[in-house]
Amino acid sequence: MQYQSQAVAKPYFIAAIGLFVGQILFGLVLGLQYVLGDFLFPAIPFNVARMVHTNLLIVWLLFGFMGAAYYLIPEESETELFSPKLAIALFWIFLVAGALTIVGYLTVPYATLARLTGNDLLATMGREFLEQPLPTKVGIVVVCLAFLFNITMTVLKGRKTSISIVLLLGLWGLAVFFLFSFYNPANIVLDKFFWWWVVHLWVEGVWELILGAMLAFVLIKVTGVDREVIEKWLYVIVTMTLISGIIGTGHHFYWIGAPEYWQWWGSIFSALEPIPFFAMTVFAFNMVNRRRREHPNKAAVLWALGTGVMSFLGAGVWGFLHTLAPVNFYTHGSQITAAHGHMAFYGAYVMVNLTMISYAMPLLRGRAANSNTSQVLEMWSFWLMTVAMVFITLFLTAAGILQIWLQRVSETPLPFMVVQDQISLFYWMREWSGVVFLIGLLCYIASFFVSGEEKPA
Repeated sequence: MQYQSQAVAKPYFIAAIGLFVGQILFGLVLGLQYVLGDFLFPAIPFNVARMVHTNLLIVWLLFGFMGAAYYLIPEESETELFSPKLAIALFWIFLVAGALTIVGYLTVPYATLARLTGNDLLATMGREFLEQPLPTKVGIVVVCLAFLFNITMTVLKGRKTSISIVLLLGLWGLAVFFLFSFYNPANIVLDKFFWWWVVHLWVEGVWELILGAMLAFVLIKVTGVDREVIEKWLYVIVTMTLISGIIGTGHHFYWIGAPEYWQWWGSIFSALEPIPFFAMTVFAFNMVNRRRREHPNKAAVLWALGTGVMSFLGAGVWGFLHTLAPVNFYTHGSQITAAHGHMAFYGAYVMVNLTMISYAMPLLRGRAANSNTSQVLEMWSFWLMTVAMVFITLFLTAAGILQIWLQRVSETPLPFMVVQDQISLFYWMREWSGVVFLIGLLCYIASFFVSGEEKPA
């Protein structure tokens, strides 16, 4: 059953994809700056391009999560959204604030931006991924609280399901842990200790709850499998995620002066972190194999299965490759980290957002699924983006291995910039893979505009 207020998800999905394109464009700029150091300098220095690339990633994923919540919460709760007008108002506030922040990064020197936006009053800027000016951070908190009020009130007045409860838990966790971005102590050990409470406990903690809820919702819809079966899987995955993810935060504490026991805690529980991702993969394939109906949206099913596989490879396998302390001693801060980060973000959070958009957007436009022609193009986009990301990861992994050998293991270690020249071939191959990824993303967008025979919703 469709609910009228679900339509507020549509602008969130459109904005998410638009910002995703921007993120990839700045990623290509960064890739060229790795091999052509003065590319676009001084107009867009490397540090600015990197800030824009990572901040766009975070913002567009949040737009996707919010759109997904606005779509699935009314359906799960069997009631209209508490306040559609509030949802639309928050959309414009968030979009304008995000756009102004990016314009600020690109047009104002960062130190000047910090001075103009009140960083002297409460110093929160200058930390990786949390570079946002103070007004932007405050705006994010206000938007998140109003958004959470809206969807929580919707759940409270309607049916309560495991999916909506897990999603709410993840979204409330997202808001709570972001508050640590305001705590910026002078002591560098304390600073880094609590910085990970945002960065790690988002992506390896509460975001995984959001991922699990979104994936479970889509699988129920496209397979027709009993809700009870899918909810049992969801509880198992969520429990393992929280236990391994929260304590596994310790794998970031090797180098910051935290007590030595974190090496053991971090290593042991980090080794367990791939298990929920493997369970998610098994879960997705198992549900599709047990399906009671053939859903017309084949592309959404493909994205759902891809989410399980790629999140296991990126977050699970590549994360485990260098999470143990004796290995991380050599790999810390190398291109191995970049390889893991790229595939993990793509596999877990990019793909689940694309899964949700692929499933929901046709329904929001009054059809059960896009035309066969459109879905073929969308499946091409899936394979282009996914294969490109696999190669980006492999090239960065190769670059990281060579970097570690030449810079850290060799008896005659080479200087950092000399090593960067030695591994530039891998950077070039990564850049061309990025171009293929962009082509895949453009195919994904184009698939929604391809005409053909469509089945009505």
